[in-house]
Amino acid sequence: MPIATVNPATGETLKTYDALGPEEIEHRLATAEAAFHTHRTTSLAERSTLMHRAADLLDEDAQDIARVMTTEMGKPVKQARAEAAKCAKAMRWYADHAEKLLADEEGDPADAQDSGASRVLVRYRPLGPVLAVMPWNFPLWQVIRFAAPALMAGNVGLLKHASNVPQTALYLEDLFRRAGYPEGCFQTLLIGSGAVEDVLRDPRIKAATLTGSEPAGRAVASVAGDEVKKTVLELGGSDPYVVMPSADVERAAQIAVTARVQNNGQSCIAAKRFIVHTDVFDAFAERFTAGMKALTVGDPLDETTDVGPLSTEQGRGDLEELVDDAVESGATVLCGGERPDGSGWYYPPTVLADITPEMRIHLEEAFGPVATLYRAADLDEALAIANDTPFGLSSNVWTRDETEIDRFVRDLEAGGVYVNGMTASHPSFPFGGVKRSGYGRELSGHGIREFCNITTVWHGA
Repeated sequence: MPIATVNPATGETLKTYDALGPEEIEHRLATAEAAFHTHRTTSLAERSTLMHRAADLLDEDAQDIARVMTTEMGKPVKQARAEAAKCAKAMRWYADHAEKLLADEEGDPADAQDSGASRVLVRYRPLGPVLAVMPWNFPLWQVIRFAAPALMAGNVGLLKHASNVPQTALYLEDLFRRAGYPEGCFQTLLIGSGAVEDVLRDPRIKAATLTGSEPAGRAVASVAGDEVKKTVLELGGSDPYVVMPSADVERAAQIAVTARVQNNGQSCIAAKRFIVHTDVFDAFAERFTAGMKALTVGDPLDETTDVGPLSTEQGRGDLEELVDDAVESGATVLCGGERPDGSGWYYPPTVLADITPEMRIHLEEAFGPVATLYRAADLDEALAIANDTPFGLSSNVWTRDETEIDRFVRDLEAGGVYVNGMTASHPSFPFGGVKRSGYGRELSGHGIREFCNITTVWHGA
């Protein structure tokens, strides 16, 4: 894939970039290593000042960078502005909380004495340069939720962003430079996916984080494993959205529309499989389908647009194949399901019912505004359908029954359970998945410690 900005609303190539050559990559790796040896010695107060400055600059730039994101990957511009604001919020959260999150932890005096020590403590020390391989769907947020904790911990970052969002990638490097970070603390590598392995194998790279597809995760994890380097992976998701009889069905259906089509449906944590108890199935399906039909599809730079184009022509083609396969295998189309005429990579909000396990869409992630509806006879069947997926990123449950809530929290195979609301990430609580959705956690204290050397310090008596 060329490194280029291609407007998904028109298919027009706006800017192209040359990939970095071996000498340029070497220079950036050397610069990162040098920067780490300085940055790791700075105080948390100094790091906090820099991070706050970067957040302030991002707020000032929000309107302009939102338009860049929309032009590069197609999200409605109002959602792009919200993404920029969310990033600034996370940067400030880590700037304000890192000192507490990384504070030395004193061991129990009795345990220290038992080990023959006068004192034992745990200290969190940075690892070094970390390679971040990031996706296009949240081109600011996915990077900042790595960069903010990593930089606050004393690490430095090298970003290999998706090839279709180069302007956003370059903006991020410039943002940290303008905030006053020393050269090399955060750099963008304009390289293709084929160059990632050599960078990851370089001994100066100490760890890696990847958000993206399962194949990409497998590739990075394989190389990192061979090099014995720490990784955090956040991969695909096919999150269940379960609605039980005691739920507020009208509210559940209303939120379900947003949960499915946020970011044009191109979100790992978007609800994708809607599993509804038979007693409320018809009422939910009617309201949900009406809500999907009512969405405005159009130019993502228009403030009234709810759903813009998919990010790439290939992405739309992949989504169409899943829908066509389901329809050919007996799925019922309640709305959408056909590519519109005209330019751009648009696909309509679509609801499919009568899904069976033989359909590809039952197990594969639908990365676009396509929802699948399932009917469940009881709680046990709802759980069985919800867990019948190779993914386990997050989940949504709608019920007022405390016994049912306890069962879902206990038995859902996912990194998060959101009760009577839709999945969302927040800097203060951990985010990540199980099964083929990856491993490790981002955000919160768990996220900042992922790329730390958790060091036991033992003092003799």
